[in-house]
Amino acid sequence: QVQLVESGGGLAQAGGSLRLSCAASGRSFSRYTVGWFRQAPGKERQFVATISWSGGLTHYTDSVKGRFTISRDNNKNTVSLQMNNLKTEDTAVYLCAADPRPGLGRYSSDYQYWGQGTQVTVSS
Repeated sequence: QVQLVESGGGLAQAGGSLRLSCAASGRSFSRYTVGWFRQAPGKERQFVATISWSGGLTHYTDSVKGRFTISRDNNKNTVSLQMNNLKTEDTAVYLCAADPRPGLGRYSSDYQYWGQGTQVTVSS
């Protein structure tokens, strides 16, 4: 079992940057696929990015490609999401998710463990 805690959210201006972190507790975190999702008020949860066990493979939703970068440090049990050139439509609660199965899941059902989320607000 793994527990996830997100941090790094806050308020940013359009064009600015934020870096989110997902800290995991529990053994064998290096054998968990980790994803980031986001949910804006009144909208469905949306896939943002995912990273493989080793960090060698990543996948992004089209709207963040070239702006967001997901990475992981298995020695520190953390996964980060660097968000650059933020847009107002990036405003949402960002959630970290993990699953012990290999693969780059893009659906909420692909992940067994979830954090509580961190709010990101981008102003124009």
